[in-house]
Amino acid sequence: MTAPTDTTGKSVTRRVARLATEVLAPWVWVLGLPLAIGWHATKTVTGALLCGLIVGITGSVIPMVVIIRGARRGRWDSHHVTNREGRVIPFIACITSLGGGIAILVLGGAPRQMVALALAMFATLVVSLAITFALPVGGVRGWKISMHAAVAAGSAVILTVAYGPWLLLVSIAVVLVAWSRVELGDHTTPQVTAGTVVGLVVGGLPYWLMTLGAW
Repeated sequence: MTAPTDTTGKSVTRRVARLATEVLAPWVWVLGLPLAIGWHATKTVTGALLCGLIVGITGSVIPMVVIIRGARRGRWDSHHVTNREGRVIPFIACITSLGGGIAILVLGGAPRQMVALALAMFATLVVSLAITFALPVGGVRGWKISMHAAVAAGSAVILTVAYGPWLLLVSIAVVLVAWSRVELGDHTTPQVTAGTVVGLVVGGLPYWLMTLGAW
């Protein structure tokens, strides 16, 4: 006689993981973080909206339009693009669109923090693209690094740099989203760990260095 399986517990766990994956998705961070940094940089609603929306639209909205349209046409599996082969166009769309946003910020004389934020995001995308499609990891060329973990980790560092140590509490969200990606089977533990490291080192650290002495 086999022992009964706790399907209810597993179902609840999966629902929590799915909720965390959606609520803490990269596009959510990339839309909200620029507004928070825009407020910190300008201390005005107008400035926060103007600067924040430039980064948010070019770094999140435009790429998500491309991703969702591609998913509906069957070019990749979902708006999370969990299949590695389907990530080429989304990566290119993100890098190209955000590159345009950076140009607008620089030409428009945006605050240093906003340019630093956009550049850190751009660097994270480029490194993630290289790891996913160019660099051999563990002897294997092509590795599906977790963008959920990378964006969340970078955002946690950037918010902490901008607003102080209390924002280290955001690291709880980083752990939660990393766990959710593994729980759902979309990534392995090494992949979310690598994503977290990329977010910290390529996203958060450069932002901190670029904003030293900004105030």
